[in-house]
Amino acid sequence: MSSVSAALLDDVKKYLDEYYIDEELSDELPAYLLDTPKAKLCEFDIYEEEAKCIEAPATEKYTIGKNVKDRSLSDLLDEVDDTFSEALFRIIDAKGMKDSQVYKRANIDRRHFSKIRNNPDYQPSKNTALALAVALELNLDETKDFIGRAGYALSHSSKTDIIIEYFITREEYDIFTINETLFAFDQPCLG
Repeated sequence: MSSVSAALLDDVKKYLDEYYIDEELSDELPAYLLDTPKAKLCEFDIYEEEAKCIEAPATEKYTIGKNVKDRSLSDLLDEVDDTFSEALFRIIDAKGMKDSQVYKRANIDRRHFSKIRNNPDYQPSKNTALALAVALELNLDETKDFIGRAGYALSHSSKTDIIIEYFITREEYDIFTINETLFAFDQPCLG
């Protein structure tokens, strides 16, 4: 029997209802909402099948000295960020945590954590990356940046991601409560 309270499950269900985007629904959105040259802030009414949009000025996203298309491959490669593994151990050091503290809080085996430590190019699964973000008690922006270093993103078309987001935004970082909640919603557990 789950030790997660009915009130918590109800609150998570309400959060899912608010933020979950069904993949079938996202396939029905008009192309002008998905691919626009100018940034637009849009609110789409699925019942009226129309969008109310406010155009925002287009911005150059990747300008550092010169336009991206004018930069060489070596210039771009010189700006590579930390790998996932490097970022993980930098954050652990910055927070004054011990490795054992992190892998236990992430519900990760010591040997698995050792692989991450010994391989700077280690590529974790998304669930491992999220478990470590929870163990490090990262806020939502830090979590997005952290898992992005492993090539992942949080999506509102994934119930797992929304449930993780729910706990992170409430600064509730108990991996066992999160896993019990994921299990209650038939989602894969972290760690």
